[in-house]
Parts: sequence; C-alpha cells; structure tokens
Amino acid sequence: MPNTADLTSLRDSLPSVTGVFPGPKAQAILDRRAKNVPSAVLCNYPLVIKRGQGAMIEDVDGNRFVDWVGGVGVMNVGYGQPKVVEAVKNQADNFFHSMANISTHKGYIDLAERINALAPTKQGVNKTMFVNSGAEAIENAVKIAKAYTGRSNIIAFSGAFHGRTALTSTLTAKKTFSAGIEPAMGGVYRATFPYLYRAPKGYSKEESIQYYLDNIQYIFEQGVPANQVAAFVMEPIQGEGGFIPAPFEYVKALRKICDEHGIMLIADEVQTGFARSGRLFVSNYWKENGCAPDIIAMAKSIAAGVPLSGVTAGVDIMDKVQDVIVGGIGGTFGGNALACASGLQVLDIIENEKLADRALKVGKLAKEGFEALQDKYEEIGDVRGIGSMVGLEFVKDRDSKEPYPELVAKIIQTAVSKGLVIEMAGVKSNVIRFLCPLVVTEDQLNAGMDILDASIQESLAELK
Repeated sequence: MPNTADLTSLRDSLPSVTGVFPGPKAQAILDRRAKNVPSAVLCNYPLVIKRGQGAMIEDVDGNRFVDWVGGVGVMNVGYGQPKVVEAVKNQADNFFHSMANISTHKGYIDLAERINALAPTKQGVNKTMFVNSGAEAIENAVKIAKAYTGRSNIIAFSGAFHGRTALTSTLTAKKTFSAGIEPAMGGVYRATFPYLYRAPKGYSKEESIQYYLDNIQYIFEQGVPANQVAAFVMEPIQGEGGFIPAPFEYVKALRKICDEHGIMLIADEVQTGFARSGRLFVSNYWKENGCAPDIIAMAKSIAAGVPLSGVTAGVDIMDKVQDVIVGGIGGTFGGNALACASGLQVLDIIENEKLADRALKVGKLAKEGFEALQDKYEEIGDVRGIGSMVGLEFVKDRDSKEPYPELVAKIIQTAVSKGLVIEMAGVKSNVIRFLCPLVVTEDQLNAGMDILDASIQESLAELK
C-alpha cells in the first residue's frame, strides 16, 4: 500500500525536475516502448508516470510535474481521488463485469438514472446507454439519430475531432488522423465551424456568425438537401481543433434550422463535459440560451480514468432505435461495473466539492495569466475558452495571423523538461490547450504559469 502521507505530499507539491531528463529509469522504459509499441501510437513526451495525486504526477525517476492536460481531459476530479479508489476496490470484491445485454447490475442503472436527471437535452426526459470510449459514444449517437430520423446523412464541422474509428475519423476534419486509410465513409458533409478569430477580416461578430450560418444554406443547396440530413454533430468547444467555443448565438440559430428541417443536434461533450466549463455540460449553457441538443455524447472525465462513455437522449429518440435495429446499440464492455462505480463517485465529487464553481475560478485565474502573457508576447494571438477549457493560439504576427506551430512544439518540449505538461491543439498545431484537473492549487497554477512564461521566452530565443 502507498504511504498516505507521501501521496498527500505529492498532491500539494510543486513541479520539480532534477538532473538529466528523461532520467535513467524513464529512458529504459521508453527504449522498451520503442521496441514493442507501434510508433503510430504517438507520444512526444519523455515522461513515464509512476503515480498521480490531484493535479500532480510523478515519474519513475522522482521528477514531479503539474499536469495541464489531465490525461487529455480525463482527470477533471484529479488523480488518485480516495473515494473513487475505494469505490472501484469495493466493486472489484464483488465482480468486475457483467454484460448489460445479459444481466443487469445496479451500478449501471444508478449511473444512468443520475445522468438522465442531469443531462440538459431538448426533450428533458432521458434515457442513457454506456459504452467505452468517446469514439464509441459518437458512433452510437449517430446510429441513434439515423434510426430516429430515417435519414442517412450527417453534417460535421471544419476543425472537428470525433475519434479514430472508420466513422469518427471521417467526421474528424484533420486528415492526418485518416491519411492512408481512405476512402472515407460516405454520407458525411462538412460545414464551416464558427471560428470567430479567423472570420473574414473586418467582419463584426454578428456578420461573422451570419457568414458561418450562410455556409449551412450553401451545403443544403449544393451538398445534401436538408430533408436528407439526420444530424449535425458539433463540439460545443472544439478540442483537437483548437479550443474554439461555438458562439451561443450561432448554436441558437443552428437549433432553429434543425427544428425547421427535422434534424437532430448532437453535442459531442466528450472533452467538454463533467464540470470543465463551469456547468456539468456546455449544453447546460445551450439550454439556458434556448438551444439544447437532442443527443449528448460524453466520455473522458465521466469516470476519472476508468474507460467509460455514454449517450443520453430523450426517451422518444432512444426508444425508436429498437423499432428500427433490434439490439442495435450496446456492446460487451459497455457500462462495466468498475467504471460505473467510478462514475457515480465522480458525480458525487463534482457536486460535493462544487467543482463546476471551481472550474470558473480556475479558468478565471488561468485566463488572467494567459492574457498577461499575451500582453508580453506578440506571438500569442488569441486567448479563448469557457470555464477551465482555455486555448492560447500562437501566430507569427497578429496582423497576418499566420500559425506558428514550430514555436508551440518547442514550448511544449521545453515546458515538460521544467515540470509542466501541456499539449498542442489546432488544425495547424499552433494552439496550447489548458485542461488542468479542477483540483489544482493556486500555487501549482502559478508555478505552471511561470514555467510557461520561461518556456515561451527560451523557445522564442532559439527560433530567432
């Protein structure tokens, strides 16, 4: 058993990297990885984790890092949550798994019931199914939308990332994820995401939003008729695409278009969900603005690192599936008992520790720090986000807005060598993303900000 005092020490510690990085123990494991794991399972960080607590991780050589990507959006409640650990252990004492299509376990029903009550769908009276990954959630959300509407076409967006399976890599815009495995699946069309920072020069916000809405009409006229579209699939804040929030005014207009044409609106909340935005879902904001989605796909932070994802939709939508494809949704491991036990504790922690409020506070502090850096460095063109999901876009100059991916790549490598884990995003790989566990301390946040500042300065000096 780990020493509890030592784990507490890690939870409250600050980043510290000493000696050669990666250290000898990490390098030995990285050498074995290179021999045994496909290089296409990409990892650009020489970081070999041993343990984690809160927002901190420690590697096998004893170096400590503040994690600003949270296992890429998975650790909203933080590493090593004692209640999660205890719940998973207790469940393991009884059984690991029972397939939901064969037998029912209470944890599945308890978690579905709670999410049904919390998920802000348009209908409001919900049903939920569980699978294992974000890509599986999107696959099933699309399947449900097609079954309900009787239509076969989907509209996704520029900059979108929805997964790496055959369907979701087709929905994904960045083609490095599907290059070499074409042809893509048919029946997928692409609208232009409302990326206000890169709207036509000189446009006001209102003109920019109308510009992006006009693109949808163009697709209906020259791509696929509206009456043949089953659903729009949209990230409320694009993740891999560059941490770009969809303006609520745009979503409201899109909701109206969907209602007029009988089209489903699917919110991909895989990365945005579970208190990250200051609400349980960004769709909560959508509902407050009168534009709730029909279907919500969720994953990542749903179970604090135990593989789990879900799809929630109104009862009428969900129950139509069985009429069309008997037994057509579900899967062997969906709603695994260990994962559901973890998921229930995650909801408790979010509620009891007021992590949605904490997300707003952390996000405010982070944005203030990033905006101070923006004042200092001309290469930071934009700071944007909702709650604690924030992106910094780096450009070669603010007038042309030419992306600066080589600077971002250098900043990331410099930062990790100093004890800060950050990651790039954006179609041009020129955005740094902030997805820090919501339990991060103010001292850890400030330490990370200092490392980022130093890393930008050093990286710029090397490139100039």
